[in-house]
Amino acid sequence: MILHPAILALSIGSLMTCLMIVYAAFYGVRILRHWDLQSGSESQLMLEKKTHLVSTLMSYVFAYQLCSLFLFIFTADKITPLFVGAMCAAGTLNANGYGYPALLLKIINFILGGVWLIINYTDNRGIDYPLIKKKYQLLLLIAPLIVLEWIFQTGYFLKLSPDIITSCCGSTFGSDGSGLGSAFTVFPIMPMKVIFYATMALTGAFGLVFYLSRNPRAGFIFASMGIGTLMVSVASLISFISVYVYELPTHHCPFCILQREYGYVGYFLYLSLLGGAVGSAGVGTLISARRMQSIQEDLPRILRRLTTATLLCYLLFTGIATARMLLTDFRLEGY
Repeated sequence: MILHPAILALSIGSLMTCLMIVYAAFYGVRILRHWDLQSGSESQLMLEKKTHLVSTLMSYVFAYQLCSLFLFIFTADKITPLFVGAMCAAGTLNANGYGYPALLLKIINFILGGVWLIINYTDNRGIDYPLIKKKYQLLLLIAPLIVLEWIFQTGYFLKLSPDIITSCCGSTFGSDGSGLGSAFTVFPIMPMKVIFYATMALTGAFGLVFYLSRNPRAGFIFASMGIGTLMVSVASLISFISVYVYELPTHHCPFCILQREYGYVGYFLYLSLLGGAVGSAGVGTLISARRMQSIQEDLPRILRRLTTATLLCYLLFTGIATARMLLTDFRLEGY
């Protein structure tokens, strides 16, 4: 199983990512301990050269990390025919105890990696590396998570066997299931719709207020709402949005929407949703840097772009979900 081309590519890519981020974390510790821009010592000059190397290296690493999430899900979906009982990625990820933890870690690292890229971009706009400590503190937080992700992903692929009989998405995300996924399916649909649209509206409102006023308090609320919107949207996707995509009241799987027969709509939904989460988290992170002199000219522009990108991502998610509900003959009685 490990010799499957997609699995092999993911395994090699994750191993290289793991090695490079450990290397970067080693220099990150040195930079945090010994960085002194006022010093003209040889060690400081060496650290300044190293930070350019590490920043460039990590930019490519985290760019790959963003792509690897979707490659992992795509691979899990493509190997479905190899397992008895699996209908989509939900079944293959459930083939052993490593699948879903690996997916969760990839999602967390997707968001943190995106935020790191935002901080790094902003830091490079200043002549005195104003965000260098924040950048490497975040890197030291991400490094063990990347290593843990590699361990779980490797364990998942190594323990895959065609002899395994796994469960289908109907039992994992069905109303009779016992897991967290099935818990979302029993939520009343109308209240979930109200919560979903109200959350999106509030996030959009605070985003517009922050965009127009540049009020830091509105920005922090917008950033917090953005992360909350991610959670509400995932619950809504399982609860009622997927039902309209499948046109089947009992089908709540968040993975089948990634398949060809549904126009790969899941990739657009998840990309827009995660893009919004990264953008809002980036806004919350950068607001604290608003008093740093060297980036005061560029920071408002970066924050406006992040706010705009976040709003567009969540608008796209809401638009796709709403279009699926309106442009179908399928109706849930009473809703």
